[in-house]
Amino acid sequence: MAISVGTQAPDFTLKSKNADGVVDISLSNNKGQKNTVLLFFPLAFTGVCTSELCDVTAGLSQYSDLNADVIGISVDSPFAQEAWAQKENIGITLASDLNKKTAADYGVLLDDLLGFGSTSARAAFVVDKQGVVQYAEQTPTPKDLPNFDAIKETLKGLQ
Repeated sequence: MAISVGTQAPDFTLKSKNADGVVDISLSNNKGQKNTVLLFFPLAFTGVCTSELCDVTAGLSQYSDLNADVIGISVDSPFAQEAWAQKENIGITLASDLNKKTAADYGVLLDDLLGFGSTSARAAFVVDKQGVVQYAEQTPTPKDLPNFDAIKETLKGLQ
């Protein structure tokens, strides 16, 4: 079960691959400066995940306008994430939870997804500048998308 609203968000340092090479991404980098939207998704190169992150990329300015960074997190390697992002023109930061610790810390690690082993569930969290979870949602199934209208409304209230 996903961690609750009002909980101090577990910090993490995950690997991300970008034009500069492999870099560290930490939730605490935004502390005191920006709100953060964390989007956990099961696997790169899958239909629903591609649709979700392409849609978020298309509306990324809406999140920037609400003083929020968006970080997508999956159990894929940073190299697979980068290849997927390039292929699909995904413009949000993708972070690799290859050891599955962050998904477990947020309570969204699925034991087994269709025989592929453990992956993160599809889930969304809004973490405010102080590091407190202000919105938490794990979708009923990996095929369901988070409520992006509710995410944006939460962000509006944090301005």
